[in-house]
Amino acid sequence: MQRRIVIAPDSFKGTATATEVAHAIAAGWQRGRPGDQCILPPMADGGEGTIDALETAASGSTRVTTTVHGPLGKPGEASLLLLRDDTWVVELAETSGIGLLDAVTRESARAATTYGLGEAIRFAIDRGAQRVLVALGSSASTDGGVGALMALGARFLDESDAPIPLGNEGLHRLARVDLSPVGALPPDGIIALTDVTNPLLGPTGAAAVFGPQKGAAPEDIAVLEAGLRRLVDILQISGARADSPGAGAAGGTAFGLLAIGASIEPGALAIAEAIDLSRQLARADLVITGEGSFDAQSLAGKVPSAVLEIAAVHDVPVAVIAGRVSPDALNGDTGTHPASMLSLSELAGSAEATMSDPVRWLEVAGEQAAGLFNG
Repeated sequence: MQRRIVIAPDSFKGTATATEVAHAIAAGWQRGRPGDQCILPPMADGGEGTIDALETAASGSTRVTTTVHGPLGKPGEASLLLLRDDTWVVELAETSGIGLLDAVTRESARAATTYGLGEAIRFAIDRGAQRVLVALGSSASTDGGVGALMALGARFLDESDAPIPLGNEGLHRLARVDLSPVGALPPDGIIALTDVTNPLLGPTGAAAVFGPQKGAAPEDIAVLEAGLRRLVDILQISGARADSPGAGAAGGTAFGLLAIGASIEPGALAIAEAIDLSRQLARADLVITGEGSFDAQSLAGKVPSAVLEIAAVHDVPVAVIAGRVSPDALNGDTGTHPASMLSLSELAGSAEATMSDPVRWLEVAGEQAAGLFNG
């Protein structure tokens, strides 16, 4: 009997895109059960690779490119995605991402900006966007989203009413903000997609947790934090809350977007909605998901948690294939557990073997998963 298998993984960061992962698992499954139908809607959690995953999974989507200013001001091409319902997807990694830097340094940590992200959002709005999904991940900056808001028209001024410099370093000179030039948002709003719940400030905030990844030395953290705190003090009238879950995402970009009326949503669930994953799982016999490392955090807003949540609604079993499965993977979880979990590292004998040829071991895992399936 033919079974319908939905394969909806995240990317295996640094080794394989979500699309490559889905195709490799499907190839292995078909070796084990050639009569089954495999449906491949690769997923993402709002970080790098969101556009690639949605372009594959969302039928009728169109990729569009535009020129924006990168994190240090150098112009470059950025991809956006237009979905069939006039939703535009903008990915911070494409416009202001750390991967766009030639080198990550203390100087780039202070000077990097999200200005290009705002240019991309404006591009979508000017073309009639009904809604804009902003995938926040892989940010190079800690500017609180100020660069993006400036590109959208907001005025951030110093004591002499001159525009402040871009980057976190400019926040220390901030004296006055005028958000009124931003104008109306798309009818269905701007949605900031993130897989973290960090606040803007404090020991779990944007500077303390993510600053070192962006080149900040230990002594720079307090400086970055002071810039963000000044932004909060000046923006108090906007209604944006620094302690909102996720406000610290992408160097505080989520906080900046909140200040103009955007909302924050868990990226994986929003992307699942955009590709109508619920409809696909309603007719599935099994769904396979996964990511590079399946651990306790995977069930707190990552792709596997979203897939498990939707699968539970339709009473569909879930298999997880991951590069590594941590012993604490299910700790603290009170929801639905996967029916099975496969670790590529265990199949290959080591993490190094897995990473040297991830497609091969994903295929092996897919074939083994087919052999374990009793549907």
